[in-house]
Amino acid sequence: MQEQIARRVELIQAWLIENDLDAFIVAHEDEYLGEYVPAHNERLHWLTQFTGSAGAAVITRKNAAIFVDGRYTVQVTKQVPNSLFDYCHLIEQPPVKWVTETLSVGSRIGIDPRMHRGNWYQNALIQLGNKFELVATDENPIDMNWSDRPTPQLSQVRLMPIEKVGQNSQDKRKALGQALATSDADAAIITELDSICWLLNVRGLDVSRLPVLLAHAILYSDGSTKFFIDESRIEDLSAFDAHVGSGVEVCAPSSLEEALKALSGKKVTLDPATSNAWFQLKLEAYGAKQLELADPCLMPKAAKNDIEISGMKACHIRDGAAMVKFLSWLDKEVADGNLHDEATLSDKLESCRQLDESLVDLSFDTISASAGNAAMCHYNHENQEVPGSLEQDSLYLVDSGGQYLDGTTDITRTIAIGNPSDEMKHQFTLVLKGHIGLACALFPKGTCGHQLDVLARQHLWANGFDYDHGTGHGVGHFLSVHEGPQGISKVVNRNALVPGMVLSNEPGYYRADAFGIRIENLELVVEKQTQGDLTMYGFESLTRCPIDKRNIKTSLLTDSEIQWLNTYHQTVFSEVSPLVEGDSLDWLSKACQPLVK
Repeated sequence: MQEQIARRVELIQAWLIENDLDAFIVAHEDEYLGEYVPAHNERLHWLTQFTGSAGAAVITRKNAAIFVDGRYTVQVTKQVPNSLFDYCHLIEQPPVKWVTETLSVGSRIGIDPRMHRGNWYQNALIQLGNKFELVATDENPIDMNWSDRPTPQLSQVRLMPIEKVGQNSQDKRKALGQALATSDADAAIITELDSICWLLNVRGLDVSRLPVLLAHAILYSDGSTKFFIDESRIEDLSAFDAHVGSGVEVCAPSSLEEALKALSGKKVTLDPATSNAWFQLKLEAYGAKQLELADPCLMPKAAKNDIEISGMKACHIRDGAAMVKFLSWLDKEVADGNLHDEATLSDKLESCRQLDESLVDLSFDTISASAGNAAMCHYNHENQEVPGSLEQDSLYLVDSGGQYLDGTTDITRTIAIGNPSDEMKHQFTLVLKGHIGLACALFPKGTCGHQLDVLARQHLWANGFDYDHGTGHGVGHFLSVHEGPQGISKVVNRNALVPGMVLSNEPGYYRADAFGIRIENLELVVEKQTQGDLTMYGFESLTRCPIDKRNIKTSLLTDSEIQWLNTYHQTVFSEVSPLVEGDSLDWLSKACQPLVK
């Protein structure tokens, strides 16, 4: 394998010389900039054999470096030979900084502009200044040399019925077109895959874990839309036309640049946070005036309508039944002395979800983490040579979810294996108190997620602890499990929370090489009735699965916190119990018994 990697590096270096370049930056992302990259676009993996979900590489004429974050510092040493690549930290020493410290002034650094966000490109130009030249290349050297590149696994377009999505495409496009006109824009380039699918009420299976189609779209101020996708992927074009309504033109992907050229002299919105730099460069070249406005689909997509909310609630009940079947099986296996490995547990949980015929895919790769492995918050057992096994008197963390026809789920539970230590229970209870604090929050209209983050951390902070990840991310409706623009974290996010948004509530605690804890429910933002004059919002928990009472130090909970937990469990039992039977029903009944102080 090392010889193969060396040969590939040599091919890129030869290309650099041929094109008078001194370096080339290889991004992990593809031209769609999605969270998940399909196999045929895993360019970083082809070059380096690194399988992580984030990273980059730089190839110069004489050497090479790979950049990963803290999640992958061990993994990269096992997959990428240090004889060929220097190991660098993606955050502390990102590629552009490394280039300025490694190459001589005047060096020419190549990039494929399709693989980098517009805002990254703008920042890179600033960082490089006039001492280095950033060259946007017309070709990608990896694409030129990838002889055994996988064939794209492109799916047929799935038409989402109105009873699943609640609003037809024509009404969506008309409303957004009017908003564009109000912003004095003639058109918007839509690059987010989930935005395109939401706008046209379609779905696909082009990307694992994400029910989208690899496509692009241009929305015009009159509501008409160009949809750039191979027409052969639409099973019945007349049915598609009837589904989306008038004003949608299916265009060959090869005609995209010509459509951008036609925007010469027009005012066009392009979101630099979600679109790649290629669009920016092409619009500049063709004389369009760019308006750096957010993707117009983001907010209406995030604020679910009544039909979408109903679907999210329904799929969470069914998902809860799958979780109950898994957790009841797990407890019985542990009691019988069967301490399975993380891969077996992940597969078993997936099989429980697959009993539901409406399941289309998982919503992300399951995090199945035993004991010390759970201290790595983004752990993936598939990156290990040998998956870890359950350990007695410890904790097992499982973070998982499903993509259903009526919604998307994401849930984390931390499970007692045997008798966890007092310290584990103490930390679990602090995390639970934070989870309840956020779940019970009341906040006025206009509140943003970063203003609520402290509610989830307060009890950990009071004891000198914290966790190094966000508290909550947005979740789509049978779309991305990580949906913007809303979020809850320390990072300032100016997007106010509004009714209909769905966010995760997932505080945690991680003790290196010992244990990890996370408790995650999805929460729906709803309006709350109060005696005051202000419009107040709060959360309604969607997730329907017991929280493991065996991990709780009851003495640390207040009466109101116990009341919240008991009420939550009463709701879980009421809604999930009709869907399970036998041992699973017995287990659920016990797991939902009231906690008494």
